[in-house]
Amino acid sequence: MDRSVAAEIYTAPAIEALHAFGIRAPEIELVSVSENVTFRVSGDDADYALRLHRPGYHTLAELESEPSWTQALRVAGVAAPASVPAPDGRYYLPMAIPATGEERYAGMVRWIEGEVLDEIIRREPDTSALPGRFEQLGAILGAMHNQASGWRRPASFTRHHLDIDGLMGEEPFWGRFWDHPVLAPDERTLMLRTRDKIRDALDRYGKSAGLYSLIHADLHPGNILIDGGRLSVIDFDDAGFGWHMYDVAVSLAHQRSASHFAAVCDALFRGYRSVRPLSREDEAMLPMFLLIRGMATIGWLHQRPEHTGPEHDDYLVRLRADVRAQCEAFEAPC
Repeated sequence: MDRSVAAEIYTAPAIEALHAFGIRAPEIELVSVSENVTFRVSGDDADYALRLHRPGYHTLAELESEPSWTQALRVAGVAAPASVPAPDGRYYLPMAIPATGEERYAGMVRWIEGEVLDEIIRREPDTSALPGRFEQLGAILGAMHNQASGWRRPASFTRHHLDIDGLMGEEPFWGRFWDHPVLAPDERTLMLRTRDKIRDALDRYGKSAGLYSLIHADLHPGNILIDGGRLSVIDFDDAGFGWHMYDVAVSLAHQRSASHFAAVCDALFRGYRSVRPLSREDEAMLPMFLLIRGMATIGWLHQRPEHTGPEHDDYLVRLRADVRAQCEAFEAPC
């Protein structure tokens, strides 16, 4: 959606939401239009991020579970968003969007300063600093998995599962990747055959607490903010229950075709092992989870036809070829 159109549609409901949260006379700026619509808000005492959440992705109970985890992560030392309640204690308020006829839940967090890691990677031709960034990212992933594996969640906590069915079932969470119309018949057959092999491997791998817990599920460099030497994690919208190695694969997937891929992998594993054990057997799962992430991304694009145009189309062409090559070379790691 064009940003000017989005601003016209969503700014008035966003201001209404701010008043409901008790933020008076704010300055408001549209900063992101994707699944959620995000505004930066400058209040009298602090800056905030206001999100108007996409309809139908999460139930209210699932949304309300997010602040429980991010607060627990903050207590554990992970720099994560601090949610802001409305005066009545609610973290999410339903807001009507008159221009579209939809209802979206509004949520508020404190604004986190920093530059997006993905923008730094794109801007800097010298990649010598990247291993250090990914070593820090690995330590953050390890700390998050430590917290999640041992956390006693509130009884009301609920979130989706990216388990065998959630990733490789008949109705995967991010869409039936094998049905994307860009795929040729032989590619569809290949992906379905590989999907069956992956299902069997995931079943053998298991879901022990050391392997599977709450994960961020979208911790790519676009969701890491850097402020000096501090790394902060943002955008927990996709967070759910899943394999730790899927989380690791998501962090590395965008570097897969880069010449420095081996270096950032080694750095991320080194950072991870500085706070949490990671066996060589788990490390060997990375190629399979990278393939799973590629398949899931094709499904995500299939569900969202609005993501079209030269940039997205070129990316899909590259992704399709990469996933096909991975499927052709796939050997179950366990």
